[in-house]
Amino acid sequence: MTVHSTPFQEITEATLLPRIVRLGSNLYGAVFTLMKLVPARYILRRALERGELEPGTVIVETTSGTFGLALAMQAALLRRDLVLVSDPVIDRNLHRRLADLGATVDIVEQPAEIGGFQASRLDRLAELRSDLPQSFCPEQYTNPDNPASYALVAERLADALGTVDCVIGPVGSGGSLCGTVRALRGATPHTRAIGVDTHRSLLFGQEDGPRQLRGLGNSLMPGNLDHGILDEVHWVTAAEAYATTRWAHRRHALFQGPTSGAALLAARWWAEQNPEATCVVMLPDEGYRYLETVYDDAWTAGQGLDLSRVPDKPVEVTHPREAVPDQWSWYPWRRQELGAVLAEGGRR
Repeated sequence: MTVHSTPFQEITEATLLPRIVRLGSNLYGAVFTLMKLVPARYILRRALERGELEPGTVIVETTSGTFGLALAMQAALLRRDLVLVSDPVIDRNLHRRLADLGATVDIVEQPAEIGGFQASRLDRLAELRSDLPQSFCPEQYTNPDNPASYALVAERLADALGTVDCVIGPVGSGGSLCGTVRALRGATPHTRAIGVDTHRSLLFGQEDGPRQLRGLGNSLMPGNLDHGILDEVHWVTAAEAYATTRWAHRRHALFQGPTSGAALLAARWWAEQNPEATCVVMLPDEGYRYLETVYDDAWTAGQGLDLSRVPDKPVEVTHPREAVPDQWSWYPWRRQELGAVLAEGGRR
């Protein structure tokens, strides 16, 4: 898949692909300005081609993060109305930017008993669509165009690095990591996939619960998460992710968000354990949204987070539900389906 460039590009095309930077002898960062532009642009362009985004069609989606921003940017360029269903934890600066791009942000005030805010947002989304004569929902959690869009990223990695032995990335919808690795394995079946989650996310078998670290994890199981692609899963805490985010800024001048820090923590360790492997870590978005939070010492202290203590290695567990609470833990997933892992703890 190739982007056909012209001398002048829209901003979403010009900032689409990651910069590839060296972070160690065998570790490279895929540094995105806004990674969610990859699926947002691809999904909407495909919808246009299929005639699903005629003038007057309203784009509607549920999101509290960067997928909403990516949609708002692309919707503004397409001159389409956009309604985003979110919840009270949406970042206020993000909310302001979405509104300035012309999006309507509909806030759901109460979580559902099962599935939390994500479930209540989906209910509200269905309600809004029933009242609209023409609407299109990108459905980032289930739309196969989400992981398919990352074939472009896989091509970028292969062109820059040749053989990629391992990709490490945060997991929310499952689209970026699963789509990138699936495309790479067309040429290199051995390429490993390491997913990074946080505690109290049900993506990899833990019980759902409150999470300080946002932008990864989920309270509902997304259809685009292919568990059979994963070789390892890591669970990282907010303090560990924030500390590594700040370290990346000091050490490498990488100004990224906390999901980048979470992925980088696991990637540094894995690359050190496998010095002969070419490793890539996905770093999804820039740090401007987090200046008043992750990059603010007073804010992190007020959250009760100690950023001075980051373990140099994770704790290996024999079952996802044995992951050490509030400590970096990992499990050798071995490309198994979720049911097999939960039933038997996987093939050890």
